[in-house]
Amino acid sequence: MSVDIPFVRDLTFDYGKASHVSPGIRRVIARNPSPFTFYGTGTYIVGHENVAVIDPGPLDREHVKALLRVTQGETITHIFVTHTHMDHSPACRLLREQCDAPTYGFGPHGSGHEDDGVVVEEGGDMEFVPDHFVVDTDVIEGDGWAIRCLYTPGHTSNHICYAYLQENALFSGDHVMGWSTSVVSPPDGDMEQYMASLRRLQIEPFETYWPTHGPPILDPLPHVEAFIAHRMEREEQIHDLLKSGVHTIGKMVPSMYADVDKRLHPAAARSVFAALSYMVKRGAVAVDGPLQEDSVFHVAEG
Repeated sequence: MSVDIPFVRDLTFDYGKASHVSPGIRRVIARNPSPFTFYGTGTYIVGHENVAVIDPGPLDREHVKALLRVTQGETITHIFVTHTHMDHSPACRLLREQCDAPTYGFGPHGSGHEDDGVVVEEGGDMEFVPDHFVVDTDVIEGDGWAIRCLYTPGHTSNHICYAYLQENALFSGDHVMGWSTSVVSPPDGDMEQYMASLRRLQIEPFETYWPTHGPPILDPLPHVEAFIAHRMEREEQIHDLLKSGVHTIGKMVPSMYADVDKRLHPAAARSVFAALSYMVKRGAVAVDGPLQEDSVFHVAEG
């Protein structure tokens, strides 16, 4: 790939302990490292005395105990969820056993779809329903802090980023991460929405992004622009492979992701399917029969 994404991957931390990453933000990282979570889920605590928690994390009692230990003597007044993958929202249930804070999110898993009954991928937290459904531009105020909601579907249909107004910072969830690109997995993930959500951030002048996984992004705009260029280049790769006679995702992935751990190839295939679905929608690619991951694709005529 010729697009140079300015990845940032170095992070110093101790599991179960809070890092004071800015004047108003603390972070506690869950011990759930994986090829998809990097070091683990980074739960953020915003404010002092009366605080908000962002992305409580997986169903991990030790992590929740750490959050409660870090906030001992304080009151958790709000719990925000960026989206409902299993490494982000399930700990809400454990945290709510210990505090009365209401939860905030766009909606249940899959709720960003207009059609009812859409089948979404495995790995979603199907139990989470926020106490307060938030929408784009909502502002929620707490004790000395304010959060503005930015609806950013694409990685999931219910993905929300949260702007911390006091520090001109964005809790970017999995929409934009410093260490890796995001998986976009249909049908809940949608490449058209993901690209639109990236482009929206081009006009939002935040100084810092705080993703749920990995270190902060201290120069966000070039990072977002590189992500957009990267996805466009992936489309060019797909187009070239189709012209060369490679017509299935199963044969595209080993070529497109030759430098990526093969354990991640199934997830890469989902993102290729998302890109192809978007290309089919635009009329750039044709498909034999119903659109599905094992379909045969062609460059559209005309």
